[in-house]
Amino acid sequence: MPGGDGLLSFDLHPDDKGPKDACGVFGVWAPGEEVAKLTYFGLYALQHRGQESAGIAVSNGQQVLVYKDMGLVSQVFDEAILESLVGHLAVGHCRYSTTGASVWANAQPTFRSTSAGGLALAHNGNLTNSADLLELAAKRAAEADLAESPADRGSTNDTGLITRLLATYPDRPLLDAAQAVCAELRGAFSLVFMDENTLYAARDPQGIRPLVIGRLGAGWVVASENAALDIVGAEFVREVEPGELVALDGDGVRTRRFAPAEPKGCLFEFVYLSRPDTRISGRSVHETRVEVGRRLARDFPVEADLVIPVPESATPGAIGYAEESGIPYGHGLVKNSYVGRTFIQPSQTLRQLGIRLKYNPLREVIEGKRLVMVDDSIVRGNTQRALVRMLREAGASEVHVRIASPPVKWPCFYGIDFASPKELIAAEQTVDEICASIGADSIGFISLESLTEASSVPADRLCRACFDGSYPVPIPEAASRHGKFQLEVVGPAAGN
Repeated sequence: MPGGDGLLSFDLHPDDKGPKDACGVFGVWAPGEEVAKLTYFGLYALQHRGQESAGIAVSNGQQVLVYKDMGLVSQVFDEAILESLVGHLAVGHCRYSTTGASVWANAQPTFRSTSAGGLALAHNGNLTNSADLLELAAKRAAEADLAESPADRGSTNDTGLITRLLATYPDRPLLDAAQAVCAELRGAFSLVFMDENTLYAARDPQGIRPLVIGRLGAGWVVASENAALDIVGAEFVREVEPGELVALDGDGVRTRRFAPAEPKGCLFEFVYLSRPDTRISGRSVHETRVEVGRRLARDFPVEADLVIPVPESATPGAIGYAEESGIPYGHGLVKNSYVGRTFIQPSQTLRQLGIRLKYNPLREVIEGKRLVMVDDSIVRGNTQRALVRMLREAGASEVHVRIASPPVKWPCFYGIDFASPKELIAAEQTVDEICASIGADSIGFISLESLTEASSVPADRLCRACFDGSYPVPIPEAASRHGKFQLEVVGPAAGN
């Protein structure tokens, strides 16, 4: 039986890098309510989408106040801070860096003082034309004789760039400025922003990242996922349409279109990014994942004793596989729910002890069993390799791996930070080679066609670029070459 590998890290392997989520955005206009606390709980529901930094901006009708810092939502905010954020309107953000380094200056919401007042903005997604927009913003700022904003210093993310562009229309109402700016943005952007009195939301013409509107009594809520509406007691109204700009306040909902809708929603939201209790395009994410598991069982049957998931996102797929195959479902891996992001680096001594922070096998459940291990996706393969080895160490006689997504072969430029193309195992190896590499007895990936059918969204309304390499928005050379650090490469003042 193999011995322990002695690896210690958040993801089982010190160099492993799975798919990093997009970001979570939340906004609320609700006079008389504790909007900062509502935003805190909304961000808490969206924490899975970003764990590097968090922030909330509030307005009392006279001024906009922003508080943000590095860390999880629960680490950044406490009762005293939330009590100090008083107002009737708020926007919030939890971040994983997809453009710009993970530093305080790139935390959101971004803020800008304008001639009309304060502006705070939160962004989920990734722009593909940031380099061109940087030049445009500098040109317009010079033409309007706008001074550099101290709030932007050190910022190298595309969100700060959007905020800066909005400020280059000092003589226009924010709704008019936003309509003009959004028409110039390319790539993925679900925006939630505010001035002193009004909540705004906008979504790119492809609608790549989700964004929904909810009703909260006499108020309004905007969020990345409807699960965040549920947690604050808001009622789902509708999705923000692709290419739509919305203003919400005491005058109700005012909507404008800045571009024709060309829907290309992200298929990977169904696979991994979204919570299972979220609905996308009217389709339950949980039910989609269960259906994928059923299809995996039909397409890749195997004689086995137990179906186990890699917690948590693969659980619905494992349930579906067990239902369809008739093989019992069980929990063979225990996940530590409190791992989160750790900044403590393991010493060599701790590595040699073989401490595992994230998963541990249930020996009494899996010993002597032929296992089907269902996971949501494979990126580098390091995690699956460690898990297969761990299960064998615990006594599993066979380990058959089933993956609830097609092989990930291409990078994402729209808000998911995968490994680099050279590190994507499916881009370098065949399915049989992947199976041998991770040490499994067999492996099966759901086909792209089956995953698309399970989502109930037509293929021509989906972005499937990480699976098929067909990008719905062209990727400029700068974005392709430099990825999330393209604005750092352009220059140190890129985000100013």
